Amino acid sequence: MNDKTHFGYQTVETEQKKAMVGAVFDSVAERYDVMNDVMSMGIHRLWKRFAINQTGVRYGNSVLDLAGGTGDLAAKFSQRVGADGTVVLADINQAMLSVGRDRLIDKGLVGNIHYALADAEELPFADNSFHCVTIAFGLRNVTDKQRAIESMHRVVKPGGKMLILEFSKPILPLLSKAYDAYSFTALPALGKLIVNDADSYRYLAESIRQHPDQETLLGMMEQAGFERCEYHNLTAGIVALHKGIKL
Repeated sequence: MNDKTHFGYQTVETEQKKAMVGAVFDSVAERYDVMNDVMSMGIHRLWKRFAINQTGVRYGNSVLDLAGGTGDLAAKFSQRVGADGTVVLADINQAMLSVGRDRLIDKGLVGNIHYALADAEELPFADNSFHCVTIAFGLRNVTDKQRAIESMHRVVKPGGKMLILEFSKPILPLLSKAYDAYSFTALPALGKLIVNDADSYRYLAESIRQHPDQETLLGMMEQAGFERCEYHNLTAGIVALHKGIKL
């Protein structure tokens, strides 16, 4: 691994990044879902619904939801896999994981959901453990993305799927300009207003720009061993859903 990496637009020591990202999510955990609704005008819920439908998860399956944070995907997966299935909600950030756990318990989802404090680069699960692995809006915060994708490949069962839902590169030039203006002015202002933290949302806007584009990420998945890889642009590429199969 290189000694330097990106934290938004900053160049930082690789070993420092996890702590810096951790501080961001410690700050925003309690109001994370509110900010998502405000920032995306609720559209993030449609993106996530599309991703869940693309998983093909069914009764009795085992699912790993990485960077699962406040548990919105895990709640849907819990209903799909039923009493004979298993959902593991994993996050590297204890504050986010605690918020997610409390919310799912409050919803009465206690039978088939488990929780793991886990680093996507070094997943603490056996080989071939899950029918499906998902990571939604989390990969861009990972230091070594290729290593994380390879770790996900290891824990997926043969025939299983991996899906990455993440902000990506808009495919319409005019939309891209408007999106940049929104990201670097409105997001920090909303962060200041709602969670009293403009800097964390400035970082989140910057981290989106540093994330690999659609084709680059597709190549990373293929390099990790996934096959039949493809992606769907959502909202003209503001978000993309990548998926691959382990054969």
